[in-house]
Amino acid sequence: MHARLEQRLAQRRADGLYRELRMHEAGQGAVLLAEGKARVNFCSNDYLGLAADLRLAAAMAEGARTYGVGAGAAHLVCGHSRAHAEVEAAMADWLGREQALLFSSGWLANLAAMTALLHPGDAVLQDRLNHASLLDGAKLAQARSRRYAHVDMVDLLQQLESRSTALVVTDAVFSMDGDVAPLAEIASLCKQQGAWLMADDAHGLGVLGDEGQGCAAGLDA
Repeated sequence: MHARLEQRLAQRRADGLYRELRMHEAGQGAVLLAEGKARVNFCSNDYLGLAADLRLAAAMAEGARTYGVGAGAAHLVCGHSRAHAEVEAAMADWLGREQALLFSSGWLANLAAMTALLHPGDAVLQDRLNHASLLDGAKLAQARSRRYAHVDMVDLLQQLESRSTALVVTDAVFSMDGDVAPLAEIASLCKQQGAWLMADDAHGLGVLGDEGQGCAAGLDA
């Protein structure tokens, strides 16, 4: 077993696929301190600079004093605080939706949503450049996953027409190249073909749409 793992690691290094963690000492935003030097940060998801906002830091400190520094239990047991409920209600109201549900990461949100919506054998149509968490969600749900060409509505329609029902899944903003999915057109195709639509708006919410409400703002779907 050990020799096999060493061989696989060596192959990843040879292929240029071996990854290592890069540590920074200070800073959270446009400039980081790494290896003793100030470096411009082009790879953060903190588009609005909220991670370094002193108002949020103060609110977090107050929250820690009130609720402690951990949930203490799962939400369904006794880990769902008033703060969680208030944030979920505020998010739902802001987005004009019936309800919002908080997760500790986008990856977990996608896994939970897809395993809740899908049954084994259900058809899922995914954009070819979807985030890995969406692919993992379909796999965990044991769905029959197919991929359509990147933001290609002709290919998507052809695949929808060959299935009686399906869940169409797409990133709203594709994080690796910045493409924005034509959600209105996708929603129209789904409505026409009787399919469901799920969009991961991790890189659009707070940045795009009316008042930062994301790519799905105003979408009747």
